[in-house]
Amino acid sequence: MVDSSRSAERYGLASVDDVVKALEHEDYLVDEGLATTVFLALSLQRPLLLEGEAGVGKTEIAHALAQALGVPVIRLQCYEGIDASQAVYEWNYSRQLLHLRAVEAIAGRGELRDLEEELYSQDFLLRRPLLSAIDASSITVTASGERRPPVLLIDEIDRADDEFEAFLLEVLSDYAITIPELGRVRAELPPITILTSNRTRDLHDALKRRCLYHWVAHPSFEREVEIICRRAPEVEHSLARQVAAVASALRDADLYKPPGIAETLDWARSLTFLSESEVTAANFRRSSGALLKYREDGDRVQSLDLAQIIRSAVLRGGSGNS
Repeated sequence: MVDSSRSAERYGLASVDDVVKALEHEDYLVDEGLATTVFLALSLQRPLLLEGEAGVGKTEIAHALAQALGVPVIRLQCYEGIDASQAVYEWNYSRQLLHLRAVEAIAGRGELRDLEEELYSQDFLLRRPLLSAIDASSITVTASGERRPPVLLIDEIDRADDEFEAFLLEVLSDYAITIPELGRVRAELPPITILTSNRTRDLHDALKRRCLYHWVAHPSFEREVEIICRRAPEVEHSLARQVAAVASALRDADLYKPPGIAETLDWARSLTFLSESEVTAANFRRSSGALLKYREDGDRVQSLDLAQIIRSAVLRGGSGNS
């Protein structure tokens, strides 16, 4: 039986529909599958692993959820070679040295032996994202007196190496970190943890076992139109439909980096800034830098029948009401 104090209800989210509405209020449109997984992650107090191609909105959901719950996002950006000192904590050595010299100048060397405990105290501790997320100071107290933990975003975990991924296993299991000089720090309220992966490498089963999982796909055509209209209201509805239709067609063109939602939004805004009301081959070439991010993809698109792609997209995208 799940403890109700640990369920999604503590955040005012009693159902999957509540999650959909809360995220929609933050202009993040979510399908039922993802909303259900978010609801279960909150209810079961489990980390949520989101995989999918770059630009489909994996990182954005962490920010939208934090906004909906009124808590901060603590972000750990992963990269090759990241280690515990960058992710968890380290000592402020320069400040320790300055403090040591100041005490030495005032008290003399004979009394420095008593300084070790003082130097390795909270005052000289640099909290990195993982320690910050489980520290009691990160808890938000709402107007009604509820205490809510932050959202911990571990972004692009697939960029980190195997050793760091293995290190995360203990953190995600116990939400506790041992600092030799201070002891064990355990979260009063475990953070709402979201991991993202672009799947540049496969993650280990041990990590996946600790998480709920959801694959975030590119949105459907109609959903993408709705996203553009929500996030870029300055874009005309008919243009939004054409942009979404072209982006959808290019995702089937075997590109190195198919356009994601972020690129689609940038392109729709770019065309609007250029005072364009429809997609043409000419304005596509002028503005494609907002949509395509690799030279090889630009060459690939130029080798296709771009005019036919746009004509088909215009027929599909122009069918909506302005």
